[in-house]
Amino acid sequence: MKKILIAFVIILATYFLVQGVRCYSDLGKAKEKLSSYNIIELDLSYGKIGYIGAGEGEVILSVHGIFGGCDQAYENIKSRVGKNRIIAPSRFGYLGSDVKGEGTPKEQAEAFHELLDSLKIDKVFVLGTSAGGTPAIRFALDYPERVKGLILFCSAMPVNEKPDKYSEYQAPPKPLLSNYAMYLISPLMPSIMGMPASTVKVIMPVAERKEGVLLDGKFTNPDMERNFHDWPIEELKIPTLIVHSEDDNVASFEKVVAAKDRFPDLTMVTFPDGGHMMVGHDKEIDEAVDAFINKLK
Repeated sequence: MKKILIAFVIILATYFLVQGVRCYSDLGKAKEKLSSYNIIELDLSYGKIGYIGAGEGEVILSVHGIFGGCDQAYENIKSRVGKNRIIAPSRFGYLGSDVKGEGTPKEQAEAFHELLDSLKIDKVFVLGTSAGGTPAIRFALDYPERVKGLILFCSAMPVNEKPDKYSEYQAPPKPLLSNYAMYLISPLMPSIMGMPASTVKVIMPVAERKEGVLLDGKFTNPDMERNFHDWPIEELKIPTLIVHSEDDNVASFEKVVAAKDRFPDLTMVTFPDGGHMMVGHDKEIDEAVDAFINKLK
């Protein structure tokens, strides 16, 4: 028994050491990649917002998910730079963006509105990915005159009725919000979230995203449940495209099925596999977005 315990401790210590070395190496690479983006900072009424802008044509406002930033918002849709003008901002607390008020989805939508005004952009297609779907939907509800179409990629979904119970905080606990801690749990990502363990490299550096993650957990993710009556999806006359994987373990496809009838003008494109990242379906996604945008030009 003693030998087994010693062997276990050695294995555990080796794992912690190896993951530490890998974390340190990949953190350097992540910071180098982050520095390669042309991140522009604008001063808005409440503070700074960082964004990446590229391309020409119909404008897509790309709204990133949790553990994201303007880099993730850009990467999610950069394949369309040859067809569209991409505006990819960091949401509150992420990569160079300050926080207005509490940082609620409504305040995030106000920030997007002010950003578009600053850039002299009248109307956009707004695309929300994962947790970014909540502020994207909020923007479409609050500023329909600025939105040509709403696109939701494996997005958070509204509920059909106000739940009796819901989680007040919907994000990883604060002690896990570090590069090393996320590296330690990364082998669990495939089984828990259906995402490759290498996803941990994409969310680094975590320190620059931590405030945003906490805001998402406290305000963004619970908002459609907490403030159910403030989300009149049935009044959303803007055409909506939902693209989703049926095996998504993060943004449940069951919620999509339950919510789809609330969207008055909906096009749905689904895949049987691909997980939360919709891996292997780039071509179909691009074709679906092409058809949606071309129809509404």
